[in-house]
Amino acid sequence: MAFGIRRTELEAWKRKAEQNEIAFLTHYWIDPRFPEYETVTKVGCNDLDKLIEWGKSHGLRKEWIDHHSGYPHYDLLGERQLAILRAEGQFEQIQRFNLDKRVGNE
Repeated sequence: MAFGIRRTELEAWKRKAEQNEIAFLTHYWIDPRFPEYETVTKVGCNDLDKLIEWGKSHGLRKEWIDHHSGYPHYDLLGERQLAILRAEGQFEQIQRFNLDKRVGNE
């Protein structure tokens, strides 16, 4: 279950992905499969080849792409989430969700 984002943010993420750009969306979530994590970052792009290449540059495997929502994306969690957001200059999301303090304590 996702929370902590506005509909306009989700719509902007979808638009960016539809325009074949790499799109980032971080939000709080509750998922019984991963009880130790409180946030997730979805990194999506409708150009699957572009998303795969982007993922490779961060050590992600194409098999980890989630296709179920109609928007292919990686779900980033924990240390990897924080490291990739830093590498991609997504500091607003790190700050907004206190990831530099939260990661390692999740």
